[in-house]
Amino acid sequence: MSRTKSALLGALVLLAGASGTAVAAVPADPAGIAAIPCTVDYTVQNQWDTGFTAAVTVTNNSAAKTSWAVKWAYAGNQKVTSGWNAKISQSGTAVTAANETYNATLATGGSVSFGFNASYSGTNVLPASFTLDGVTCNVDDGSGGGGGGGGSDPSGRVDNPYAGAKVYVNPEWSAKAAAETGGSRISNQPTGVWLDRIAAINGASGSMGLRAHLDAALAQKGSGEEVVQLVVYDLPGRDCAALASNGELGPTEIDKYKTQFIDPIAAILADSKYASLRIVTTIEIDSLPNLVTNTGSRATATPQCDTMLANGNYVKGVGYALAKLGAIPNVYNYLDAGHHGWIGWDDNFAPSATLFKQAATSEGATVDDVAGFITNTANYSALKENNFTINDTVNGTSVRQSKWVDWNRYVDELSFAQAFRNQLVSVGFNSGIGMLIDTSRNGWGGTARPTGPGATTSVDTYVDGGRYDRRIHVGNWCNQAGAGLGERPQASPATGIDAYVWMKPPGESDGSSSAIANDEGKGFDRMCDPTYTGNPRNNNSMSGALPNAPLSGHWFSAQFQQLMTNAYPPL
Repeated sequence: MSRTKSALLGALVLLAGASGTAVAAVPADPAGIAAIPCTVDYTVQNQWDTGFTAAVTVTNNSAAKTSWAVKWAYAGNQKVTSGWNAKISQSGTAVTAANETYNATLATGGSVSFGFNASYSGTNVLPASFTLDGVTCNVDDGSGGGGGGGGSDPSGRVDNPYAGAKVYVNPEWSAKAAAETGGSRISNQPTGVWLDRIAAINGASGSMGLRAHLDAALAQKGSGEEVVQLVVYDLPGRDCAALASNGELGPTEIDKYKTQFIDPIAAILADSKYASLRIVTTIEIDSLPNLVTNTGSRATATPQCDTMLANGNYVKGVGYALAKLGAIPNVYNYLDAGHHGWIGWDDNFAPSATLFKQAATSEGATVDDVAGFITNTANYSALKENNFTINDTVNGTSVRQSKWVDWNRYVDELSFAQAFRNQLVSVGFNSGIGMLIDTSRNGWGGTARPTGPGATTSVDTYVDGGRYDRRIHVGNWCNQAGAGLGERPQASPATGIDAYVWMKPPGESDGSSSAIANDEGKGFDRMCDPTYTGNPRNNNSMSGALPNAPLSGHWFSAQFQQLMTNAYPPL
């Protein structure tokens, strides 16, 4: 549940609306606004039995400041445990949030946002008042609210679109799943709709087009809230480091991407017929991280990725998509953020966040066009490794030195997503952003799932014996043998996480095991060949791929059956 307190001190008057709810009435005299010294928006974004995540935005309407401090007090036993974008301290019930060095300046009319996690028990009552540098900002309950959908921003968007909402079940995927032996156990689960070429907008090869899916979503919606999940995926020079998902547009076709792909999608989503849907768009999977990890002098660099870095069309394309789609009030943009086995290393982590900020502020986009980020799409990284942590040592040797972890800072997807969210906020994304984690392929259950830590003979026996993720190498990504379905789609499952999702539908191939002629622009990637002995991106390891796989996105019955067999939690 998300709750918001947004209150103003000064000449605002509380009037009773038609429903009896208190609403803030702005004085007729615009000068009255200048008399309001500051406003505070305090939002509980996510709450569970023992804790919550809050986001705070402070607007200064008085003289410009070179430093600032916001204070409030709790009526209960809330205790701040961690924070970001501010130095937060607590004494008893009194909390102080002071500026960091990088956000100390607060102009007249300027705003600053920060967030934190806190523990509590009993009732989590919203603070009654706030001060900015000793001046009271609000003393009443302004537009405080509640309900499953959470607080909202000025566009009308809710904090977490998944909260209190059903999620669209794609009837085409559902029918394929139900036709499989045992598939009816999961055929009612929501999955993403992939717009991966221009023809998909109107429906390619007899499949449903975008309008048909939105109409079906309206039919499923009923009187409640409904989320529709779309994957927007057709950048010029797409997926420059993986041939299996190369796209139809050449590296220079940025104008075609804008006018023939993004513009038509935006026009459909902006149709007032669909205004009651919450439309989640996941923007350009496997694009921007390549510009960090697969360019320049790195052993993993490719000429194709160097080209996309040089021409800027990944950044321009993503920025354009964010701007066009973000202008639609019921659209929630989530930008792809790779996965821990891609950008969890020190030399990838911070640079990736910086690059995402660059893309999110290009081509007319702003950070307000980004609702959050998605990790692990079509990947296999385990959600939570319970048998070892990044801080463990074996005979004095750190887990980070194991061949599997290989100096990464993270061992699983949940810890990475939560940490990367904080990093994104630190570079200027809104403190209210949420993360999505794709759990469609990362369950790693079945008979091979370890029941405890590995032997402490060496750091490698300890990690390899205890890890749930049974891939040969964390860089392996194509139709992995032994994989299982992960956590079922669900809203607000953990701090900072808007939802676990199945954005890549289980049963859809990651790429073909051998070259297959096609008119979809999809190449043959040896990482999908079970006989391939690898490359620098997977430390020259075997690919671990299943045999006899069809083109990416095509139905792969053997993969679907394996995912069900090895599901964790079990079906």
